[in-house]
Amino acid sequence: MLHMPHQPLQVAAVPSQRTPVREDQAGPWHSEAVCRRDEAGLFFAPSKEPTAARLSREDAAKQVCGRCPVMVECREHALVQPEPYGVWGGLTAAERRVALARRRRRDMELKAASQAGRIAAAG
Repeated sequence: MLHMPHQPLQVAAVPSQRTPVREDQAGPWHSEAVCRRDEAGLFFAPSKEPTAARLSREDAAKQVCGRCPVMVECREHALVQPEPYGVWGGLTAAERRVALARRRRRDMELKAASQAGRIAAAG
């Protein structure tokens, strides 16, 4: 039996990106993304990244997002999926969690206002 030398398992620090569900008539939005030409490591944190390095990397990723023609579509994809890692549409995972919480709160307030309006109109 042939014995191969033991090689350690290499684990990628960058999670695989899911293919977005939405496609426009002109093709998938992500085909126009500026980040397709950049290193994925800019958008996803390596394990045990120091805070200063993370902030610098995220700032650089956001600068790339800022010049992207599909930034809004990317951001919406990351909010709808929801994407748990990386910078998407100019937002970090933490920023997306805040945006989602605000969106849920706004939706609840709109629903409550709508119900109150129906009750007032019926009374």
